[in-house]
Amino acid sequence: MAKDISNTNFSEIVGLIHSSKQKAYERVNTTLLELYWDIGKYISQKTIAENWGKSVVKELASFIKIQDPTIKGFSDKNLWRMKQFYEIYKDETKLATLWRVLSWSHNKRIMSLKTMEEREFYLKICIKEKYSVRELDRQINTSLFERIILGNEKLSPVMTQLPQDTTNVFKDVYSLEFLDIKETHSEKDLQKALLSSLQEFILELGIGFAFIAQEYRVSVGNSDFYIDLLFFHRHLKCLIAIELKIGHFKPADLGQLEFYLEALDRDVKTPDENPSIGVLLCREKDDEVVKYALSRSLSPTVISEYETKLIPKELLRQKVNEFYAQLENKDYE
Repeated sequence: MAKDISNTNFSEIVGLIHSSKQKAYERVNTTLLELYWDIGKYISQKTIAENWGKSVVKELASFIKIQDPTIKGFSDKNLWRMKQFYEIYKDETKLATLWRVLSWSHNKRIMSLKTMEEREFYLKICIKEKYSVRELDRQINTSLFERIILGNEKLSPVMTQLPQDTTNVFKDVYSLEFLDIKETHSEKDLQKALLSSLQEFILELGIGFAFIAQEYRVSVGNSDFYIDLLFFHRHLKCLIAIELKIGHFKPADLGQLEFYLEALDRDVKTPDENPSIGVLLCREKDDEVVKYALSRSLSPTVISEYETKLIPKELLRQKVNEFYAQLENKDYE
């Protein structure tokens, strides 16, 4: 009789594999941080001894790229951050054991804080609670330091008892780039995170916006299409479709949005509602593009009224750029 072997006996091997992968990420992370520290120290010393400035660092970034195009993560902005990284912590040796444990993306976010007390607080709590970069950013934005330290509050038991998924804590995009490993889902994850941030912003600031759905499905013929964000505007009495593109603006993107609007007007909007509006946001590096798609049947007067009740383009550009900066654990510089 064959011996019955339960699959649960194999879970220990899977656990060993996951543990080894985590240790590998941690070792790569430590090595990368030490490299960034050394580069930051070198640049910092050159700024003093040879009066290096941002233009020279930009030349250095170009030189690295020309010498080996496969090397990622050494843009002039990131090189300048390495210099700041070294200068912030060079006299704070007691914090070295803390920043070495976290990813570069964690460190970049904590570096942006104003005081060393804040940095030490968030370094420690990140390690203790195993925060992802996104969770760290949320805690900073909700003033956790001020509430706990300055406000003399206690850390919420609910927060400390929540199960923390540590799978991606050290799986930093910089580590993956350093090893020339492709993260196939990074762009998709960035898109989702940006849409969630954009959705929250519009509901907080946009007057009259009512959220309907994310990835709202419209069917045309035998094909299904998905609109990134769909709202209804109570004052304008119309649907508002928002599309977010990671990349340079292409006329085809606007054509696609207009195609969605036609589908919405034909199959979704009610007879007493106005024609749907589209908002297209494109972004690559520091180039944000915001365009409105409006029905050709609308008069210039009505279009002008529509635009006064929508969120200003400049503000949308600014917020998209801020969201990218906040989500630098998925960096696309």
